[in-house]
Amino acid sequence: MPAPFIQANTNGRLHDAREPSVAPLNRGFLYGDAIYEVWRTYHGVIFAWEEHWARLERSARALHLALPFTAENILTEIKRATTAWRATTGDSGEIYIRLQVTRGGGPIGLDTALADRADFVVLVQKLALPTEETVRTGLRLALATTLRRNSPATLDPAWKTGNYLNNILCLREAKARGADEVVITNLAGEITEAAVCNVAFARGGALVTPPLSAGILGGITRQLLLEKIAARAGVVAREETLRPADLAAMDECFLLSTTRDVQPVRAVDDTAYRVGEGTVALRLKTAFADYAAEHARANPGLGA
Repeated sequence: MPAPFIQANTNGRLHDAREPSVAPLNRGFLYGDAIYEVWRTYHGVIFAWEEHWARLERSARALHLALPFTAENILTEIKRATTAWRATTGDSGEIYIRLQVTRGGGPIGLDTALADRADFVVLVQKLALPTEETVRTGLRLALATTLRRNSPATLDPAWKTGNYLNNILCLREAKARGADEVVITNLAGEITEAAVCNVAFARGGALVTPPLSAGILGGITRQLLLEKIAARAGVVAREETLRPADLAAMDECFLLSTTRDVQPVRAVDDTAYRVGEGTVALRLKTAFADYAAEHARANPGLGA
């Protein structure tokens, strides 16, 4: 079965993503010297454009990477890529959008002064949504035991960079143990996040999630739940330092991410959690869908 078509836009050139577009001397390829963001559409409208762009700019500042384009420039290029993808596939469904920005190319060497001009690649593909069965029954997670999360004093997980080796190896361990995703702890033994998602719990009807200070990515879905959506669902939300010993005291567990929004979890190793009807996770998922629908109606200019 052929792989689904992925549309690319490299520095304004539209092409099939299977075609080469980045030089071997590109620093994103050589060193992971890059940043990225992922958006998705709800009802055909790019969701949380401003929040993701603001995080991209924070990541760029942290890496001292000058962006030679504006949000308006990139939005135009994203729309060109999505239009081309829809024309090629004939698909009118929801889409996944990834923007990768590298420091550029130049002579081999770690010195950032060797880099030329930053460049970008936009990737557009069909959004892979969790199945109804997965939402109903939940995922299985495993606690990483071999590696820990990067310390904020080293490569800060708050920066959404092109370097994901820590996450990859932690996820590999969990997958080898039969899990769908991983729960990673920091050097202090505190729970941080999953490989590509924030993690949250329900206890006594309230949402509980690790604080940013634990060393995690400031997820947009997490942010919106804490600041706006949980209250709309009648759920108290708070940040709390958590350790593996606290897992058994939780009623529910769920992952938070742009592509999954709220994804229920049925177990972390041998600790089982409630899933299905009447759970906090599904209340939050419904409230998030309502918020996204309102966003789409209020922001038709972000149509993709």
